[in-house]
Parts: sequence; structure tokens; C-alpha cells
Amino acid sequence: MSRILRQQIAKIIQLTDLEFDYVLNHFSTRKFKKNQFVVQEGQLVENDFFILSGCLKSYSTDANGKEHIIQFGMPDWWITDYQAYYNQIAATVNIDCIEESELLCLSYTNREKLCAEMHKMEHFFRKKTNKRNVALQQRILSLLSSNAKERYDKLLGEYPQLFQKVPKQLIASYIGVTRETLSRLEREFVGGSRH
Repeated sequence: MSRILRQQIAKIIQLTDLEFDYVLNHFSTRKFKKNQFVVQEGQLVENDFFILSGCLKSYSTDANGKEHIIQFGMPDWWITDYQAYYNQIAATVNIDCIEESELLCLSYTNREKLCAEMHKMEHFFRKKTNKRNVALQQRILSLLSSNAKERYDKLLGEYPQLFQKVPKQLIASYIGVTRETLSRLEREFVGGSRH
């Protein structure tokens, strides 16, 4: 399973087998059941999580109990409450498993240690953070300036595998529409793809 992490790292930097083994020793592996919390609002966030298998969601719950999906997590993706992780404070979001998942856990202390000891890993994490910042900005701009159909088409185009794994009401929450609107968009997509 660790080859998934090695493949991701290799897209940015090259590590020898010895270096990769050293990096991997800074992670721990954990398995989570479906619906189990990985991060829970109000608790300290010790780890950043690299997803080996499964599917997760990060979300916030408003005063009315409505869930607002911030991001999904699929194999080869990273997920945590970054504000809580970097500042070592209590979580403001929840992350739980949509399906049974296996994660590599990297503590903040171990991440800092790797960055201090290995310039290559500091470079890797910086590049990953930059990519995440760009994706977050694009998501915010999409929510502000795109209509529901554009957001649906973009998600389907970029991550079609999500539609196989994620319940429809969660997809609807992610793109900021009701379940009924999502059903209409799906019907329009199917109707449009026949022509």
C-alpha cells in the first residue's frame, strides 16, 4: 500500500529506497470503519492523513444541523483540518469515512522533523500545499461565480469516480444544491449525452 505514497512523492521529488523507508517510518497506518470519525470538531488534530483506500468527507455542521461538505478524500489524496493541524488547536470541522478506509497518519511533529532533516521532503510538502491552496481558491470562486449546472459538470468532469462512491445527498451538499436539483441536473446530463 505504501507504493501509493511513493508514486505520489515521485511526481515531485526522487527518493532513494533508503530515504523513502526513512520517510515512511514517520507515518503510522490506521484503518477506519464506515461512518467512523477521523477528525471530530472540538478535538485536537494531531495528524494529516494520506488516503490509501476508501473515501472520506470533510464537513462543517451549521446551527440548524445542516452539513456543508468542504472536501472529499479519495485514495492518493491528503485530508485533515488544516487550520487545526498547523496551529495545533481544536478542530472546527469533522472528517468521517463514507466507506471503510485505510490511512497513513503523519503527525505534525513528524512532518516538521522530516522537513527540517530532508530538504527534498520540505519541497514536496510545499508543492502539495501550493496545489491545495490553488484548488481551494478555485472551489471558492466556483461556489461564488458558477451556476449549479457548471459546478455539477466540473465535478463530474474532474472526479467521475466520486459519483460511484459518494451518496447523492453528499454530492448535492458539496456543489451547494438540494437533492432535488441534483436529480434534475443528472437527468439533464443523461438527456444531453444522448444527442
